[in-house]
Amino acid sequence: MTCSKIFLGDLPELTSLIIQYFRNDFSTLYSCILVNRLWCRLAIPLLWEDPFSIPTKNCRFIEIYLYNSSEDDRAKINRFGINIIPSNTLFNYPSFIKRFNTHKFFKSIEQWLYTVIKERSFFSSFYLIELIILILIKIFVQNEIDLHTLEIDIAKTDVEIGYFKPAFKLILKNPNLNQNIKTLKLNCDYDEYIEEFSSQIIKSQQDLKKIIFKFDIYNLYILKNSNCLNTLKIIIFHGINFKNIMNLKQIFEQLNVLDSIHIIYCTLNSRIIQQIFNLTKPFKLKTLFGIFEIESLLLLLQKSGDYLENIRIETTTNNILLQQSFDLIKIYCPKIKLIDLYGFEHQDFNLAFDLIRNIGQNLNYLSFDITKFPSGFSSYDFKFSSILLQNLGQILPYKLEYLNLIFKINASDFKIFLTNSHNIFIRKFLIRNMMYDKNEDILPYIKEYIMKEKRVTYFAMEEILPKEKKKRKRKNNLSSLQNEVKEFQLYNIKVQNYDDLFINFCDLID
Repeated sequence: MTCSKIFLGDLPELTSLIIQYFRNDFSTLYSCILVNRLWCRLAIPLLWEDPFSIPTKNCRFIEIYLYNSSEDDRAKINRFGINIIPSNTLFNYPSFIKRFNTHKFFKSIEQWLYTVIKERSFFSSFYLIELIILILIKIFVQNEIDLHTLEIDIAKTDVEIGYFKPAFKLILKNPNLNQNIKTLKLNCDYDEYIEEFSSQIIKSQQDLKKIIFKFDIYNLYILKNSNCLNTLKIIIFHGINFKNIMNLKQIFEQLNVLDSIHIIYCTLNSRIIQQIFNLTKPFKLKTLFGIFEIESLLLLLQKSGDYLENIRIETTTNNILLQQSFDLIKIYCPKIKLIDLYGFEHQDFNLAFDLIRNIGQNLNYLSFDITKFPSGFSSYDFKFSSILLQNLGQILPYKLEYLNLIFKINASDFKIFLTNSHNIFIRKFLIRNMMYDKNEDILPYIKEYIMKEKRVTYFAMEEILPKEKKKRKRKNNLSSLQNEVKEFQLYNIKVQNYDDLFINFCDLID
């Protein structure tokens, strides 16, 4: 198919597909702009889909949006010493917005105002920030932006809610702006106004696919009698206390196409678990992060274990609970693809090893952090990592998308791990080596067993050095050593900063 398009001269379509691949690689997209007009025309919309999330120091793109404001609105802004001069732009930048996060939007405006306002007394003006928010929303409405993702992300202050009230009223009056949303995220402490606004947004949707409830729970009745009962496929509960939710069973029985449920660090009491267990429809639980009472976990996995793909297990001081939890997961959860193991002590390792061995080739993402323990004690002693490194290599699947190891590494044990895992390919391999004294250099082993054998595509290594008196811990990142980075490139391995390659599994699921 691709070859036929090349022979037919259909290069613009192919170029578009290639540039789409770099959607989140901002530096590459900026480079694409400079190639030619076609590449520029294809790259610009991707850069302006969600400009509020792109790290920048001055947020001057706010000014570019304000070029589209009315003369009356520019006059209002000018009273604060901000002179917006209308200018013709090559593109209709507001029309490209696809994703909108209220908190990032607010912070971008704050940052921009800090760079353009000379009179600091204006900077803290409630009216000025509220005005800029309203004018920009008005511009987005006038340009008929087609939002795919709306994130109502309000900080824990009444002030920030106040900034957005006029803008929210304008959004509700213009259904063309909000009725085609595919993903809705609600992240705010309980507020009656926000709940009503969210309810109206949900009711206005024609094709809502995904909704994320984060932190304070909303009444699930906001889903009732809405179009999303026949369109909603994914629900994510993050940090929710379900104690006040009485209608979970009633609402979930009405969700006709729901295909994926994620529960992340939520408080589930026995009453909620019983509601889930009594559902006549499948409860397709894909993610479960947190610690639960064994009776509740048993019911939940009996109902949903066959769907579960992502788990995070934290060690506890209750070894019996931990043992029972692992046993239930092995019995009821055959489709696990992602495991996040945190805070394990050496006596718990066999439980983890058995689970990894039991999952086998299904496993795709694995993170092992043994730097914190339930007692609150932190130890980077070799004995913990030695047990792990001497046993982990031979039980891993032949291919992993992501492996992250966070602990103190002994070079000889690390060599054993690399030798035992020599047939394994890891697309993204991360190491955070915790050091409290002079440590053996593991880089030669990495070059010998990983780099030269081309066993990874992306690699990151960070060394956390011991904290000196009255100083913060120091970090050494392999990505900062240019000669080393170039050497890895010779083997088609891209060395990245640890923080850049690190995946927060909660974000991955969101």
